[in-house]
Amino acid sequence: MSYFVDRQCQIEDHNLPSEEQLTQWVAAALHGRLDEAELSVRIVSPEESRELNHQYRGKDSSTNVLSFPFEVPEGIELSLLGDLVVCAEVVAREADEQNKPLFNHWCHMVVHGVLHLLGFDHINSDEAEEMEQLEREILASLNIPDPYLLTE
Repeated sequence: MSYFVDRQCQIEDHNLPSEEQLTQWVAAALHGRLDEAELSVRIVSPEESRELNHQYRGKDSSTNVLSFPFEVPEGIELSLLGDLVVCAEVVAREADEQNKPLFNHWCHMVVHGVLHLLGFDHINSDEAEEMEQLEREILASLNIPDPYLLTE
């Protein structure tokens, strides 16, 4: 299996995942689904996240993760999966609000985004249940507890 993650950091923050960590999380999400893949993970400010969320989803707020799947033209063989855009400030705020370790939440957001790149969604309750169960299984393989359990 061969996975390549291009980490693009648009902010200065010492508390961000490394390219190695991102690659480990991506590999866990792709395990058994794809043998090889390339993707970029762009770590951005709330301003950039808000702009992209507004442009592509019509929502005027920053968000934790956006997924942009790459559609390979017919007849061309590429392992390019797409791009994830992660807002570090939103992820940190959510981790704090949910009383979760920061990097556990980072991992969850990367896994969540990768599943979107693979075509999973959570528009209806059946899709949401399937996607959340996959997230739980992938995170458990990384010794990260169920992110959907409420903590005090």
